[in-house]
Amino acid sequence: MGQAQQTENSEEIDVKALQDMYKKFVMECPSGLLFLHEFKRFFGVDPTGEASDYAENMFRAFDKNGDNTIDFLEFVAALNLVFRGDLEHKLRWSFKVYDKDGNGYVEKEELRAIVDSIYRVKKSSKKDMADSKFTLDEVVDRIMKAVDSDGDGKINMEEFIRGAQQDPWLLSMFKLDMNPAAWVLDHRRKSAHF
Repeated sequence: MGQAQQTENSEEIDVKALQDMYKKFVMECPSGLLFLHEFKRFFGVDPTGEASDYAENMFRAFDKNGDNTIDFLEFVAALNLVFRGDLEHKLRWSFKVYDKDGNGYVEKEELRAIVDSIYRVKKSSKKDMADSKFTLDEVVDRIMKAVDSDGDGKINMEEFIRGAQQDPWLLSMFKLDMNPAAWVLDHRRKSAHF
């Protein structure tokens, strides 16, 4: 039973890493609030680099009450979801990253902006770029065609989740957003080396 649980949560963060993140949170944010510029510094993101837009979208998704700060409870809740959540919860969180204006829909321009950010992050980290043979607009059009089931030109949360669960290509496109655990750990490791 323990082995099956370990397999299901293979991306689970270890206790020491959580303790290290807590210590860093307290050191970086003695006020108990994490602002966007601190969030980027916390995870070692260059404010003008390839990961900056992606980090801003993550920050916004973590900021549950919309006060432009992340308190420790929001931080812990976000880490719990990121590291231990099931696929549907991660997709719900991922949808919030895509829905930049928070209106409950992902419009084509929002989709284009986040896919562009994902491509830049993947290029800068030299991750798998299997989809690089497609232009940005081709990828966005393919996602819209596959996910926008009612043809209204925007994607609601249900369409987003259903599309990602039914289409392996979409799931791989959304993988960076659904699995920020690897991104967080990768950037944590990079910042530890400086």
